[in-house]
Amino acid sequence: MSKKDKLSVFISLVLRHKPDAAGIQLDEHGWVNVEELIDGINSTGRKLDMEKLAEIVATDEKGRYRFSADKTLIRANQGHSIPVDVDLREQEPPEFLYHGTAKRFLENIQAEGLKPMSRLYVHLSKDKETAIKVGKRHGEPVVLQVYSGEMFRHGNKFYLSENGVWLIKSVPVRYFNIVD
Repeated sequence: MSKKDKLSVFISLVLRHKPDAAGIQLDEHGWVNVEELIDGINSTGRKLDMEKLAEIVATDEKGRYRFSADKTLIRANQGHSIPVDVDLREQEPPEFLYHGTAKRFLENIQAEGLKPMSRLYVHLSKDKETAIKVGKRHGEPVVLQVYSGEMFRHGNKFYLSENGVWLIKSVPVRYFNIVD
């Protein structure tokens, strides 16, 4: 893993899970002052400046981060395990969404449904390919097709993050099946 990739992983950790790892605090919407983030990360022995941070934000293939319009604030778009309100937009989802996981988790998921576990929301993808990539990060992948349209019509709320990830609080067993 390159130094830039390791730095991006650390920024993700700080902005989504452990702001105290860089000695910073997020506001209630997950924002932090860019200069405070840079200073906090540099205080851990890592090297970060505005140019490198802007490059990480611009080139992150998952679109994890977002600057404010004036680039004085930054936050993660989703994936938080700490309580923040990232101003998610409630939206009607497509008829089907997908969730990638590892086969070793399947028995538990089939018994209890999809739960956010350590995160605030269950993450869903609009296509199988993305779900497969997500599943591979955790082991041998398996993809679940979620009946999101039906869930929505039954009153469940879906949110679309800034980087195109669909989010929901949970998915009961009756609303998904395994796909090939």
